[in-house]
Amino acid sequence: MTAFTIRAATLDDVSAIFSLVQALSEYEKLAHEMVGSPEDLRQGLFGTPAYAEAIVAEVDGQAVGFALYFYNFSTFLMKPGIYLEDLFVLPDYRRRGIATGLLKHLANHALNKNCGRLEWSVLDWNETAITFYQRIGAILMDEWTGCRVTGNALITLAQV
Repeated sequence: MTAFTIRAATLDDVSAIFSLVQALSEYEKLAHEMVGSPEDLRQGLFGTPAYAEAIVAEVDGQAVGFALYFYNFSTFLMKPGIYLEDLFVLPDYRRRGIATGLLKHLANHALNKNCGRLEWSVLDWNETAITFYQRIGAILMDEWTGCRVTGNALITLAQV
């Protein structure tokens, strides 16, 4: 196991997190969809209002992984929840317990905030991640299909 620390992201972490998001977008073959800037990330994490939070995993003072999340609300549980938007560890640092550490940190945070669940999505081709998530106790929710409206479709919907 590699010695690492996990901590809440600060304003000083924006450029490191942005670089990690770029690496994630390349890994997921979605770099063409990454159109935001470091300033957009700064506003999202530390603006008023802040729309998301992040935690950072460090090895020897270098950010090697992160988790970015936001709160939602379950009407069935009548409790808040945490939606994990992104979890990423640089390839050279995988299989060292860092992703597990990030998820454990986030699970503790969810419990401290009285959240009823922690949830996220995984790309169906990412067998490595799926196996990892199942090993830590996550349940794949095959009966749900994600929906998204973005770009021109969002503009059109707003005008309906």
